[in-house]
Amino acid sequence: MPRALCDDSCVRAGGAPPARRVIVTVRATLRISATLMLLLMVPLLAVPLPGRGRIQRAYCRTFLRCLGVRITVSGGPIRNLRGVLVVSGHVSWIDIFIIGSVLPGAFVARADLIDWPAVGLAARIMKVIPIDRGSLRRLPHVVAQVADRLRNGQTVVAFPEGTTWCGLAYGQFRPAMFQAAVDSGRPVQPLRLTYHHRDGRPSTVAAFVGDDTLWQSLSRTVRARLTVVDVEVTSLELPGADRRELAARCEVAVRGQIAPRFEHAHGLAG
Repeated sequence: MPRALCDDSCVRAGGAPPARRVIVTVRATLRISATLMLLLMVPLLAVPLPGRGRIQRAYCRTFLRCLGVRITVSGGPIRNLRGVLVVSGHVSWIDIFIIGSVLPGAFVARADLIDWPAVGLAARIMKVIPIDRGSLRRLPHVVAQVADRLRNGQTVVAFPEGTTWCGLAYGQFRPAMFQAAVDSGRPVQPLRLTYHHRDGRPSTVAAFVGDDTLWQSLSRTVRARLTVVDVEVTSLELPGADRRELAARCEVAVRGQIAPRFEHAHGLAG
C-alpha cells in the first residue's frame, strides 16, 4: 500500500495562526461538547425515513459546523444519478463527513475506522466498506463489492491515493478501485477538496498524517478559528475500458492540472 511522505513539518506549514490561549480553550471546549451531543443522535440516521439522503447531508453539515468547519460547493451541478463512483484526494477522516454533506453514499475506508470511538458508529451507519491496508490479498474482493453496489444503483465514495496526505502535498491515484467503475460500466464523479483558513491560506489543521492520532487531528481542528473546505464538482468521467487511463483522467480533474508524481509534490510542500 502507498505511504504518505507527510509529517509534522507539513502540518506546521499550514497550521492555524496564533490566538489567545483562553479563547482557544473556550472555543475547543464548546465545539467538542456540541460534537459529542450531536454524536448521540447518530442512531437516528439508521431509521429508514423518507428523504434519508437529505437527512444525512444535513447531519454531516451540522457535525462539521460543530467542529468549526464550513463547506462551500463550486463547479458543476451535483447530478442526481444512481450508481456513481465518487473519488477525491484524501486529507483527513473529516473527508467522509465533507463528502457525505454533498453526495451521501457508501465509503471505502480503512477497516479500523469502524472501531474508533463515536466516529465508528457514524461510519457503520454510513455503510463504510472496510479495506484492510495490511492485507492486499483482499483488495479484489473489495473492488468486487464496490462494483456490485454500483450495479445496484448505489453511490460509492473512494479515496484512490490509498492513504491520507496533508493537503499541501498529495499522492498518485492508484488504479485498483477504478476497476469497479470499468466492470460495472458506471461513471465516476471526481471532487476537488481544498482546505483553507478563513483568510484563504492553505490549511493543514484537519490533516491526519504520520503519527497523528484521532485526538490530535480533532484537537487541531476545534482549536482553529475556522476551517473552510471548498468542494469543487468537476465533470463526470465515463469509465472506458482501461482503469489506469480512467485513474489518470480523474487525477487531472481533481488536481486541476497534470499532476506531478507524489514525491515531487511533497518537495513543493516543504
